[in-house]
Amino acid sequence: MEMKRAVILTGGRIEESFCLEYLEKQPFDFYIAVDSGLQFFYKNHLNPDLIVGDFDSVSGEALHYFERQKEVKWLRLIPEKDDTDTECAVRQAVLQGYGQIHILGGTGSRLDHMMATVGLLGMALEENVEILLLDSHNRARMIDHKLVITKKEQYGNYVSLLPVTPKVTGVTLKGMKYPLSDYTMVSYKSLGVSNEIVEDAAEIYLKDGALLVVESKD
Repeated sequence: MEMKRAVILTGGRIEESFCLEYLEKQPFDFYIAVDSGLQFFYKNHLNPDLIVGDFDSVSGEALHYFERQKEVKWLRLIPEKDDTDTECAVRQAVLQGYGQIHILGGTGSRLDHMMATVGLLGMALEENVEILLLDSHNRARMIDHKLVITKKEQYGNYVSLLPVTPKVTGVTLKGMKYPLSDYTMVSYKSLGVSNEIVEDAAEIYLKDGALLVVESKD
C-alpha cells in the first residue's frame, strides 16, 4: 500500500516559482493552504483540499472566492490560540492518515516561526510521520533511525546533521567526506555541519536520540 502524501503551503516566505515547479513535479494526495498560503492558491488558480488559519493576512477577495468553492473544507481558527496555524494543519494531516507531509513556505524572516515549524518535524516523528520542510535552498527532516540519501537525489551539495536531543548515540556515517563510527553527538556543537556525499549514497545510522538532517544548496 502506497504512503499517502500531503503538502502544506504556509505563510512564511513563499517562493512562487519554486513552489509551482515543486507542485508540478511532486504528486500529492492532499493540499492544505495555511493562512496567507491561500494567496498562492488564489493567484495561481489552484484549489486546496483544506484551508486552515485565522486569515488575518489573507485578502478578502481570496477568501470570498474560496468560500464559493463547495468542495473545499475549512478549519477556521481564532488568533488567540496555543498552536500556530501550521501546527494545526500538520495535526489535521496526521489525523487523516498522511504518512509524509511536505511543508512549503515554512521559512522566512520570522526566526521564531521557522524554529516552531522545525519543531513540528519532531512532533510528527513521534507519530511515525515524516515531514520535509523545503525552500529553494534547503530540505530538512528529523530522523531517529537509519537514513540513506543517494547522490542522485540529494538536495544540493551539503548535508548537515544537528542533534535535537541532548545527545545522539551510535552515529555512524558512510559514503560521506567526513565519516563517523559509533560517535556520540551532543547539543551545542557544530561538528555535523556541512558534510558532503562522496559515494553513490550516504548512509546515516544512529542508536538513540534524534537528528535534524538539513540538505542545502550553496
